[in-house]
Amino acid sequence: MKKALISFALFTSIIATSAQQIPLPKLQDSYPRMMTDAKGKGELKNLISKEQWAKDLYSKLQKGIEPYVERHQSDPTWIVSRLQMYWKNHYDTIFINDRVYAYAKGHAPVPTVRYSGARDHVTIYKKPKLEDIKPYMDDERGLWLINGSKPGETFEWADPAQAGKTVEAINTEIMGMAGKAAFFYWYTGDERYAKFAADIFDTYMTGIYYRKEMIDLNHGHQQTLLGLSSFETIQEKLIADVAATYDFLHDYLKAKKSNKIEIYESALKKWADVQIAHGVPFNNWNLMQARFIFDLGMVLNNNKAYPDGKGREYYLDYVLNQSGTRQWALPKLAAYGYDMKTGIWAECPGYSTNVVMSDFVDFTSLLDRSLNIDLPTYLPVLYKAVTAPMQYIFPNRDMSGFGDTGYHPLSPEPVKKMIANAQKNNKPEWEKLFTGLYKLLLANTGEEKAAPKNSVESFFTDKDVKIKENISAAKVEDFITNTFYAPNVSWFVQRNGMDKQNGLMISEYGSKGNHAHANGVAMELYGKGFVQGVESGIGTSYFQRDYAEYYSQFPAHNTVVVDGISSYPVMKSNHAFDLLSAYPASERKSGFYPNISFSNVMFVEPETQADQNRMLSIVRTGETSGYYVDIFRSRKQRGGDRYHDYFYHNLGQDLTLMDNQGKALELNSTEKLCFAEGDLMAYDYLWDKKSVRSAQDFRAQFAIRNKGNDVFMNVWMKGQEGREIFNVKSPATKSFKGASGGLPYDVNKSPLQTLVVRQDGEAWTKPFAAVFEPSSSSAPASVRQISSFDATGVSAGFVGLKVESKSGRTDYIFSSDDLAKTAIYNDMKVSATYSVISTEGNGFTLFMGNGILASKGDFQISALVPATATLEFKNGVYALTADAAITLSTPMSYTEMIGSQNGKETVYKGKAIDGKSLFELPALSFGTIILR
Repeated sequence: MKKALISFALFTSIIATSAQQIPLPKLQDSYPRMMTDAKGKGELKNLISKEQWAKDLYSKLQKGIEPYVERHQSDPTWIVSRLQMYWKNHYDTIFINDRVYAYAKGHAPVPTVRYSGARDHVTIYKKPKLEDIKPYMDDERGLWLINGSKPGETFEWADPAQAGKTVEAINTEIMGMAGKAAFFYWYTGDERYAKFAADIFDTYMTGIYYRKEMIDLNHGHQQTLLGLSSFETIQEKLIADVAATYDFLHDYLKAKKSNKIEIYESALKKWADVQIAHGVPFNNWNLMQARFIFDLGMVLNNNKAYPDGKGREYYLDYVLNQSGTRQWALPKLAAYGYDMKTGIWAECPGYSTNVVMSDFVDFTSLLDRSLNIDLPTYLPVLYKAVTAPMQYIFPNRDMSGFGDTGYHPLSPEPVKKMIANAQKNNKPEWEKLFTGLYKLLLANTGEEKAAPKNSVESFFTDKDVKIKENISAAKVEDFITNTFYAPNVSWFVQRNGMDKQNGLMISEYGSKGNHAHANGVAMELYGKGFVQGVESGIGTSYFQRDYAEYYSQFPAHNTVVVDGISSYPVMKSNHAFDLLSAYPASERKSGFYPNISFSNVMFVEPETQADQNRMLSIVRTGETSGYYVDIFRSRKQRGGDRYHDYFYHNLGQDLTLMDNQGKALELNSTEKLCFAEGDLMAYDYLWDKKSVRSAQDFRAQFAIRNKGNDVFMNVWMKGQEGREIFNVKSPATKSFKGASGGLPYDVNKSPLQTLVVRQDGEAWTKPFAAVFEPSSSSAPASVRQISSFDATGVSAGFVGLKVESKSGRTDYIFSSDDLAKTAIYNDMKVSATYSVISTEGNGFTLFMGNGILASKGDFQISALVPATATLEFKNGVYALTADAAITLSTPMSYTEMIGSQNGKETVYKGKAIDGKSLFELPALSFGTIILR
């Protein structure tokens, strides 16, 4: 851990380094040059002879391609004829209608490449096997494809606009075969492979050369996204195989087709120019495009070889240093997207880790290998960018699922590549840090070693890393903190313990950055091995109606909807919450009270101009027990509130609603919660709706039936006049991989159990106040009873809760929306955003959260400015922490306070005032104190 801290200190010092120009080294003229160079053949032979995985991969790739190469010797038209081209019509200009293909016109002297059918991959049609594709298919009736929606999945003529990405999928498959064949030609010298690859490459690239820029009939945003082969520049994955084919095959093509080199390279340059001119610069798109530009640039000749001066140096420098409107250099992108303090990227977790972080690290590996450039030297934020996503993980090691994300563990592969970078560039501290993290992540995923990708590139990317056995695995606590705030994605996490069964975690988020949803202030809750209070995911795809109408909208999230209409733009969103106060401070490692945390945020819901205040807390009551507190206030700024709907979705096959004594509520079917009442269309996605009107406190229990050890989320909510409680079913969450996502039922096809609580009028003076406790059959709930209490001297938005545990512990929870008011209840006084006063046996805990006063009996904490402080008395021992200067008031019997920390004692003298002893104290953290 000491070494890790040293490394992060080093990170802090180098992160401030301003971005520098990344110089290009002297470039070699020989081919190949993308994945390897002239020395690579001998190195690869050595690798295959020594490493079983390399031998197996070589055999697998060769077996996959060999039958087609052999067939090509006797039938050279077979594979080429399967390419999706305008074989007869030779169209050179493609017209689209927003996200779908419209028509094509013009006439080139040769067959041109057919354009894809739609931006969305979702279609009823399936990609046929190569053997089943009609040769030279260019028919007025459309495409001959398999209709997967019909019995027997028969072939039929399909409108190209209804065929999704089938066209580009077929061409990508065939071009991938060309890339593999070109590699085998380079490695073996067998011209059978060269002929096969060259015929495919020549046909396709000549067809690209004669194609003009695509035109959107709407002249809309889609025009700025179009690639030469796909509706999205980032989906042109066959570019990698196009470039690899030319790289491995260059010398053969120059010898056999020298008259076509100018056409090939003009097509490559045109493709790179489209990648620069189109796309999105401020998110994951930019990196994907940068890789395509890099690949295309690497196989070109030098600048001086072309009349326009745009050759290899031009395109590589564009990736590294130059920026245009829709394509930025890597340093500009990193400076825009990464929070230099936290290392978090400004997109939802799935995109920031699976795409952006992985792509940046891939560039690190690529530049190390091909140009001998150490990218982290110029972009030091990459060091933290690889470790920061650990903050996203729940105790079961799945990542938070907000936005367009799914639940999955962090991949160890980017970390492995950073180990390679550290080894190559002699950075032992970073090697140790990343090796420790890599071994930790391998243990989390249950993998002994990730299998190499089924690609030629694996021979050159997976061979350099030797994981040192003498470096031990890190601990998860080395990379996470009890609280963490990432403002560029409007995300705040509270966690207490990382044990899979007993850990607690709240993930809270607004809508900030890319791939965000309209969710207001939403949350995820963890309990007993599962992320129980889940996100719903993206549905079918984010081009489909279910995404637009439901999955991206408020009712699909654990949030509050105002008047049934709360919404705002999704995807690139700028609707963050304001973090008013929190404890402990973000990323603080020590010096705080560990058993209580909280956050208090404000949000203005733009559709209704409503103020929304959410206070969330974790209260740890024992090593294996604890609960969450959620207090949500909501009101329109100008009044006229119709109603406010509290949504909570939880995993499980069952949801039971009960009164406070445990008796099932008598629910009746209802037609409410629907578009017909003026609510969002998302409400029409709810079904099996039952409700009851009740002003009383109630309970809810979500149950995951798990072969005798059922898992529960137990919910208690304070009653209010004007309440209606609903038990409804929502569309299945699409956030889990596979049929069940590791759950004991088919979560992807099962309705998501949902609690909806409607408050008539405003919900500020009648806020939603709830307590959540996860439990299981083997670890029953620890809370015995929950009730509310009214205090004097408070504002109308005050909430008082009494939580009684089976252990004999009682917690009094005070939540206020007005610090100027002092809540008085029995012998307790509180003026704080949030306070927990606990009694258990002879002990007590006095927790004041962002407050100026908290007292019980003869003990009082006060402050001149809002502070968070805790006085605990347990087993005859006092403990005290405070994050700002406070005054501690005790009985007169105590005139001296001695604090002990790290073997040192500090003595504070009390002042006798009004029959009490007052201790003026600075910000401090004493695990134990002595009052005498």
